[in-house]
Formats: sequence, structure tokens, C-alpha cells
Amino acid sequence: MKNSIIPIFYACDDEFIKFTVVSLRSMIDNASRDRRYIVHILNAGISEQLKGAVSALADECFEIRFVDVTEHLSSVSDRLPLRDYYSKTTYYRLFIAEMFPEYSKAVYIDSDTVVTGDISEFFDTDIGEAYLGACHEQVMVQSDIFGTYVEKVLGISRYNYFNAGILLINCEQFRQHKVLERFIECLGIYNFVVTQDEDYLNLICKDHVHWIDQRWNTEVFGKIPHTKEEAKMIHYIMVNKPWHYKDCPYGDVFWKYAEQTSVYDEITAVLESYTDEQRKSDAASAERLEATAVSETEREDNYLNIINRDKRAPDRVEIVHRIEQYELEGRFDEDVEDDPPGRMLMPDEIEYIRRGAADRLKTKVAFTMARKFVNDLIRDKKLIIKEMRGIENFKDLTSGAVITCNHFNAFDSFAMQLTYDASEQKGREFWRVIREGNYTSFPGFYGTLMRNCNTLPLSSNFETMRKFYAAIDELLTGGHFVLFYPEQSMWWNYRKPKPLKRGAFSFAAKNGVPVLPCFITMKDSDIVGEDGFFIQEYTVHVSPPIYPDTSLPRRAQSDDMMRRNSEIWKEIYETEYHMPLTYTTGTGIAE
Repeated sequence: MKNSIIPIFYACDDEFIKFTVVSLRSMIDNASRDRRYIVHILNAGISEQLKGAVSALADECFEIRFVDVTEHLSSVSDRLPLRDYYSKTTYYRLFIAEMFPEYSKAVYIDSDTVVTGDISEFFDTDIGEAYLGACHEQVMVQSDIFGTYVEKVLGISRYNYFNAGILLINCEQFRQHKVLERFIECLGIYNFVVTQDEDYLNLICKDHVHWIDQRWNTEVFGKIPHTKEEAKMIHYIMVNKPWHYKDCPYGDVFWKYAEQTSVYDEITAVLESYTDEQRKSDAASAERLEATAVSETEREDNYLNIINRDKRAPDRVEIVHRIEQYELEGRFDEDVEDDPPGRMLMPDEIEYIRRGAADRLKTKVAFTMARKFVNDLIRDKKLIIKEMRGIENFKDLTSGAVITCNHFNAFDSFAMQLTYDASEQKGREFWRVIREGNYTSFPGFYGTLMRNCNTLPLSSNFETMRKFYAAIDELLTGGHFVLFYPEQSMWWNYRKPKPLKRGAFSFAAKNGVPVLPCFITMKDSDIVGEDGFFIQEYTVHVSPPIYPDTSLPRRAQSDDMMRRNSEIWKEIYETEYHMPLTYTTGTGIAE
């Protein structure tokens, strides 16, 4: 059953309330009449006259309330390291979840908007466990200066930065994950001066945003992504205000609703009195904001640099920098971390699958140890698997298969093992290909797992590799699964799919079995690990199998499957992360 009450929040002062009237007029005109709406105007003092102009819009569906936030701000003032929140009304949206514990979710909207769609449709969007629902910020996408700023200062992709002008706030998640507390903590670390509260919100909600149709935040900036007929909300951002510029794009939509309000004459007077000198000042202000973004990007003590220096393990920071360098140089198939020095695996040291009783016992013990270890990781939230999607594609396989997966952490192997376990296979086994040095030279507990948990080590010895090839063929034709990492390298917490190597696909073509493409996507949890980085939440995506095209020669079959696997991974990446797959080298995914 849909919520009977839809809570909506504006935040404004005496100067901006007249534009709230226009926004609210448009919202009321286009909202479903079978719902009830409570509109809260968050403020720190509005004149009675202007309150009357807003209150006059109320009707049988829309109730309007004025909420003075001064008292609430005073109650938390001792925790705020800065003292300018009484005047910055946009910060008020951060207090909604705490101030209104009766709401599970709520709409926040800026006043410089017109709502041409049904706001109940926006409110009814299922955003799951995301902290909020929002639309991409076009300024960051379209302006390289601002896009570079958010990537270099906040550590957020320009394609994953949201505009906070309209938000569907998951109040329960805000409270559960202490978003207000985290905001106050961030205030003590860094003072963002480019987009201010929007930067803080993006930083705190990174990876916990449900992306809503961009028509719900059609920003008047640059190349506008939707026509005014397609738009459900038009947002007059930055200096693009129809009450300052007669030629403002989509300004006629604003004036259509302004004419229906009691503040029309007042807003018209604002337009008529706005001088060329003020417009020059607007242009200068926009240039200053760009200069500020550049300055913040170049600061040695910007936010990301402070966090990297003060809170993150230096060796992990070095790995991140090395990954950036390797990507720039196109060294995709090289590991960025130094494994223990390896030695050659000789043929008389290993029987890949024809093992004796002692080896089978070692395998049983090793799997018992591994399961306890993984259970402990899950219990302690050091391994978080949020979801396994498409597991039916695993279950429906009727033959052996080559399983492919991206490689970014030693724990991704555990995630794939758990996915296999969840598919409830009977009489079929799951094996994984590993590097030679991991088998011959890895010490301690991990070395035990590497040598005994159904692993298939590669070797630099020709005769050993002959045994390896035979084992792979026997497993695949026998109906078992073999996990390959066709990227060949492991890059820690690297989210992009890297270009693939042919080997795994050659085995599939040779043995006439499908490839099952798996790709793991990641999100920051709100748990910081011992290394100072957020522990990642994994979603395992199991795609439909790719079968060899038997009309092609064998090499062409493997190339075709490799290409299709790349396309699937690319689609998952772009869909889940809401950004195009690009590399700093300009290299495609499968050159």
C-alpha cells in the first residue's frame, strides 16, 4: 500500500520564499489528487506577509507547515565547528531525518525549481537500502574543471556525483547510518567551499545513491539533457535564473506558474530591476567558482590528500597510486602488488586432480579451515556480500563450464566459492586457476589454502603445463567448473573490467563448453577497515552462459567468446556504476 502521506521539504529564507511559492504552485498543479501532502518550509525566520503567500496555496490535498530550525540548530551548535548554518538554508536538509523521526522517507526540493511531473511518482520510487535517491549533477559531467575537482578532492567520479536540488531521502537509513553525525565529523576535517553541503552529502552517501531518472532534475546548464516537454522538474541552477535573465532557457515554464501566484508582480520587479552590472557580477562569480575549484584541486592539503596522508595505510595508498600509473601506461596484465618470490613448479611435485588418500584428506581439512575463516570474515564484516544476482544461470548449467571473474582482491575467490555453493550443485566440483608462486611459495595459512582447496596452479615448466592442460580438459569434459581470472592481473579494489586474455576462452572452445561470465561490483560500506579504507560490499553478477559458435574455427570461437564476455562485463560496469567505461590510456576493454 502506498504511503498515505507524502512529506515534502523546502528550505528557504525571506529573500527566496517568493520562488518557493512558484515551485510549490507548479507542484500542486501537477500532483496526483488522490494523495495527501504535507509541505514543510524549513526556515530561520520568514515574515508573516510572505508566509501568507505560501499558505494561500494550501488545499484539500496539500497542507503547508512552517518549521523554524533555529532551536534545533542551537541544540547541536556545540558539535558544529562552523557557525554559518543559520544563514545557509541548504544545510537544513541534513537535519530532516533527525528532526522528523516519524518519517521513513521524504522529498527535499530546492526553491529554484518548477515541478512539471507528478511528485508522488518521484516519492514512490523504490530506492531500497540506498541513503537517498537523486539525479546526476550535470555541472560535474559537462565541466572538466568541476569534474576534475570532485575526482581529485572528494575521490568521487564525476559521473557519480549527484545534484542535491531534489532528493528522495531514506530517513531510516540516514538515522541508522548516522549521516548527521558523519556530516558533523566531516566538518571538523575539512571545509568544502565549492559546492559546500552538496560536497558533504556526496562524500557521505558515496556508493549508497539510487539514481533516479534525470528528467526529475533537468538542470538549466550547458547542454540540457531533456526538453522542457520531457522534463518532470526544471532546476534553474547557478546564475541561470529566469528572474534575472529574460533569455534564461526554459524560463517560460517558470513564468507560466509565476503568473498564477500572488508574488508575480514582486518577481517581475526583480527581473526588471536586475542591472547589467549585476549580470557582469554573475559572470565574475561563475569564474571565481571555477577558479576556486581549480585552487582546491591543486591544494596539497585538499580533503583526499589529508585522508590519504592521515588515515590510510601508506602501503595501500601506494598501491592505489601504482594502479593509476599502470592504467595510464596500459600495463593492465601486470600485478601491482609484490607476491612472495616464486619458484618453478616441477611436474613430479603435483598431481592436479588424480590425488591419493592423503591429498584428499588435506583437501577436506583445508576446506573446513577455509569455511571457518570465511564465516569469521562475514561475521566480522570484513567480507560483505550484499547480493548474488543471476544465480539461476549457475544452476541451469548442464555441462562443465569455464567461469570468468574480475580479480581485485584475494577475497573475490571466496565470493565466487560462496556463489557456487549457493547454486547447490550435486556431483560437480568447483576449481580455480592460480599463479605458480601462490602454490609454490605462499607461506602460512593462505599457502595451505592455495595448495589444497581445488587449485590448479600454472607453471613456468613446460612438462608441468602439459599436466595442467590435461587436468583442465578432464574437469571440463567431466561436467565440472573451472574459475579463471582472464584479466591475468589483480588490482586491489579496482572497479573497472580490464582487457581480457584468450586462455580461458581457448579451453572453452577446445572442450565445447560454455563460458559463464561473472563480474563483481563494489560499494563502499560505512565500515572503515584497519587500512583506513572503507570495506567493500560485493554484488556478484552471474550472466547467462556464452556458448561456442561451432560454425567458426576454434581460435575464432575463443575470440568471439572473449569479445562477448568483455561486452557483458562492460554493460554491467556501466549499468551498476552509472558511468561510461573509459581508461586514462584511452584503451578499449578488449584490444
